[in-house]
Amino acid sequence: MEYRCLGRSGLQLSVLSFGSWVSFSRQINDKIADELMGLAYDNGINFFDNAEAYALGESELMMGRILKKKKWDRTSFVLSSKAYFGWHGADNKPNQTGNSRKHLTEACNEALQRMQVDYLDLFYCHRADKNTPIEETVRTMNTLIQQGKVLYWGTSEWTGVEIMEAHRVAEKYGLIGPTMEQPQYNLFEREKVEANYSEIYKNVGLGTTIWSPLCSGLLTGKYNDGIPKNSRFAMPDMNGIMANVIQDDRVKKVKKLQELAVKMNVSIAALSIAWCIKNPNVTTAILGATKKQQLIENLKALEVLPLITNEVTDKIEKIFQNKPAIL
Repeated sequence: MEYRCLGRSGLQLSVLSFGSWVSFSRQINDKIADELMGLAYDNGINFFDNAEAYALGESELMMGRILKKKKWDRTSFVLSSKAYFGWHGADNKPNQTGNSRKHLTEACNEALQRMQVDYLDLFYCHRADKNTPIEETVRTMNTLIQQGKVLYWGTSEWTGVEIMEAHRVAEKYGLIGPTMEQPQYNLFEREKVEANYSEIYKNVGLGTTIWSPLCSGLLTGKYNDGIPKNSRFAMPDMNGIMANVIQDDRVKKVKKLQELAVKMNVSIAALSIAWCIKNPNVTTAILGATKKQQLIENLKALEVLPLITNEVTDKIEKIFQNKPAIL
């Protein structure tokens, strides 16, 4: 396993990590989750990602049960939660969502209880909140860090302007600014990581814990001929996301990428993940899996990484033709 520092912090994350979105408590039970987390940990993964909204809190409860059972040394792994959407779903009431001092504080305490730990290594604002002054959010995160409940705070799917505003406020008042951002990044979604944040890496440093390196499974090739019965896009509440992800022109590109993967004698999934972590501004790519074999295959991205030469990169660029322009 390779480990990279999270932005300009001294915290080291495994370049591949393991997340629970969609799968925990919805697609898999405790037994399978236990097996997958154990496999990940045994292969050097030290970062496990979660959020209050995942399965409306049930994902964090499941991860908490597994961590308690595993009895791993708490210093040997990194644990995260994210707050913004709340965990009551359609029943969310005022103050049960957003980045206010009240919600972030309560969400942090609830995550600690659900996952049965004393502190979160990473705590994210899951989205930007237009209704809460950025100063309030920064001060709240700074307080949670001072209280020892959080070690590093960050953002998810914020714009570069929003992230820099948080840093400006932090610098002005002597507070701790965001260390990391969790954006979507894959061969179809490149704008934020490659263009929007380009100056932030240079100016203040930024760690990235990217999600969906396989574009919700599209880059595994399993949707090339339709929607398999047991896949996440067969779930009724995933129809909206499916419409955005599975498009004819995208499937055509996936098929071309698969041809390249066959020539390289690697899986398209491992190739796609390796392409993501080839970017030095990616600290870690969060993997999601519902089966042991899936995770084993995704971990092979580490073996594929050295194979991504300039020549291979050029071939991939010719297939996708979507490299962002960096000003």
